Amino acid sequence: MKFLNTTAPFALESGASLAELKIAYTTYGRLSPRQDNVVWICHALTANSEAEEWWPGLVGKGKLFDPEHHFIVCANILGSCYGSTNPRSIDPLTGQPYGREFPLVTIRDMVRAHQLLQAHLGIERIRLAIGGSMGGQQVLEWAVTDPGLFENICVLASNAQHSPWGIAFNEAQRMAIEADPTLYDDNEEAGRRGLEAARAIAMLSYRNYRTYQQSQQEEEPLKLDDFRASSYQRYQGYKLHQRFDVLSYLSLSKAMDSHNLGRGRGSHEKALAQIEANALVIGIQSDVLFPVEEQAFIANHITRARLELIDSIYGHDGFLIESEAIGRLVRPFLEGKAYLNGHAKYTLRQRKQNGFGYLVKPPLPGTERF
Repeated sequence: MKFLNTTAPFALESGASLAELKIAYTTYGRLSPRQDNVVWICHALTANSEAEEWWPGLVGKGKLFDPEHHFIVCANILGSCYGSTNPRSIDPLTGQPYGREFPLVTIRDMVRAHQLLQAHLGIERIRLAIGGSMGGQQVLEWAVTDPGLFENICVLASNAQHSPWGIAFNEAQRMAIEADPTLYDDNEEAGRRGLEAARAIAMLSYRNYRTYQQSQQEEEPLKLDDFRASSYQRYQGYKLHQRFDVLSYLSLSKAMDSHNLGRGRGSHEKALAQIEANALVIGIQSDVLFPVEEQAFIANHITRARLELIDSIYGHDGFLIESEAIGRLVRPFLEGKAYLNGHAKYTLRQRKQNGFGYLVKPPLPGTERF
């Protein structure tokens, strides 16, 4: 992991500013002389800049994103507790941690931080920017902000504006955190119970009914208490508390709520139409947090876009887990072998075998699917 430190004030979309900025980032491989091998990975809510760690099926030697062939960049997002400026950082104006005074950060602010790192690394062209969920929100915002930078973008399980449904889940999590009276105590356990409860709430949106039916079903039919599903929820909360900061969780969930490509640009449709890159949009059929209708909307309004759906029992978390399926779709796209249908529209049909809707973009005559 490396760090970019800037001492110039960093203005935020909210009107507030940070007196200085620190960006943690990781790179793999080397930038080619022609700068034609850059892969920029934007991470999601609680991940970090170590993409090889949280996306091991896709990043690493011999994988889809191979350091021997690609120059891979992943920056820790603004507000996260994995090295970049966040609520625990010292405010140089007070000499104390920002704490509850950490200002509102938006997706656009995160993209502006990425742009500072891009300039620092001397990158003038990105072959592929890819991200899932909140990472996909960053990719879309960046592709609208600087259309000429990207040759290709890939967005997984994401949207053009965070939905009322998604905001409601985030607010329920924040309510759980804020109900913990220890939240702002000065010790390592501060806010632990709230964060663990928030993660348990989040898991219900990351997975789905079928996931729990298959993985948490009881083998003992006479059981009255201490169910597997209960233990699973508590374990997921415990795991997050062990590795993530509660104040960063509050800040980043607010940032996700702020995502709106159409803000100040007329409409979502007009914003998406500004994207010049080839776009591969991937949805997860069982995703209840970012349903496939949201990915279809994105693909319908980017000039050169293609929609693909993945069958997965894992719901929204499929974008992290289904590496083999993702690789099959992204590899030919990355290699320039994908067809794109321009403005052809998607239609909604029903798959009787699993009850989920899926969207299909009809191929142009003479084209072949990869």
